Amino acid sequence: MTDKTYNVLFLCTGNSTRSILAESILNKEGAGRFRAFSAGSQPKGEVNPHALKELDALGYPSTGFSSKSWDVFAKPGAPEMDFIFTVCDSVAGEACPVWIGHPMTAHWGVEDPAAAIGTKVEIRRAFALAARFLKNRISAFINLPLASIDRMALEQHVRHIGSLEGASVKSAKAE
Repeated sequence: MTDKTYNVLFLCTGNSTRSILAESILNKEGAGRFRAFSAGSQPKGEVNPHALKELDALGYPSTGFSSKSWDVFAKPGAPEMDFIFTVCDSVAGEACPVWIGHPMTAHWGVEDPAAAIGTKVEIRRAFALAARFLKNRISAFINLPLASIDRMALEQHVRHIGSLEGASVKSAKAE
């Protein structure tokens, strides 16, 4: 067993919903073993209030988040990432910065709840589903024996996690 704390970056285009949900969930569920961050290729500049309400309803931290550029994590002095997960299909196809330390990457796409239309209940359900799917991926991830499996096997496991229930179209095709 290792005492290492793993740094994990969740990326989404706008860094306002899915990546924020994942950051909060991993920081609580993986406390002590993982430190989560989030960023976007084209940050919206504000966090979606529905995402914050969903985090609060589920008992996860819902304050202190900001929508920021992934450039923050690609410059000298930034935390070195061990894992980077894209959580939206758009950002998965973009040319990412060169990351310090060559972190392991995988696509964990989930449909965008911010794009949901309908009644308040239907919109809330979209956010609840996205949070549930992300929590399931994060639970599978934090239960991997990170310190005892080789890099190739670990890479297969983290990529497979992206195909779990709720995978977006691109994630489902990746397997």
